[in-house]
Amino acid sequence: MTKRAVVLVSGGMDSAVTLALARAQGLACHALSVAYGQRHVSELAAAARVARQLGAVEHKTVQVDLRSIGGSALTDDIAVPERGGAGIPVTYVPARNTIMLSIALGWAEVLGADDIFCGVNAVDYSGYPDCRPEFIAAFEHLANLATKAGVEGAPLRIHAPLIQMSKAEIVRAGLRLGVDFAATVSCYQADADGRACGHCDACSLRAQGFVDAGVPDPTPYA
Repeated sequence: MTKRAVVLVSGGMDSAVTLALARAQGLACHALSVAYGQRHVSELAAAARVARQLGAVEHKTVQVDLRSIGGSALTDDIAVPERGGAGIPVTYVPARNTIMLSIALGWAEVLGADDIFCGVNAVDYSGYPDCRPEFIAAFEHLANLATKAGVEGAPLRIHAPLIQMSKAEIVRAGLRLGVDFAATVSCYQADADGRACGHCDACSLRAQGFVDAGVPDPTPYA
């Protein structure tokens, strides 16, 4: 039987490349997105496109209302800054990656999947504490303490294949694997059609990645 994996797919470029990498390993990939009240809701339509284009077995979107607690420019009435500053930026969403990985963990147990993939990145990341290798290692440890599968000797593995890659390396890897970056949405305040603002931190990191990779930027801008 083909091994199963749960892959977190946000609709952005990093998660698209992560899904492509998991598929290249011959895994049957179950794509998981989370509608958490993000202002850039068009990324969810992008996630569905990416899952379809890259051959996911299925794509599931789970609803979690993080807007009800706020605390982030992505889930509250806080302006999205044009550039990230010192410290953890206001675009950090409290506990987001912990919540998403927890949902992925539950689905992996139901599916009998041993592997969970996420597209976190510690090189070009914006200062988010839940994008660090230490967090991924700690969550994997938790996963194997907290689950029936882990306790019964079927350890779960959390994969973050992009975690030490630059944005340029991610672009090149995606192009090798046939990722259509024009179908992805990374912008923190993309419009309803998924067009990027070109000014936020996510847009800046993405655009610089294409420059550094030496390839044209296919991102649709408003």
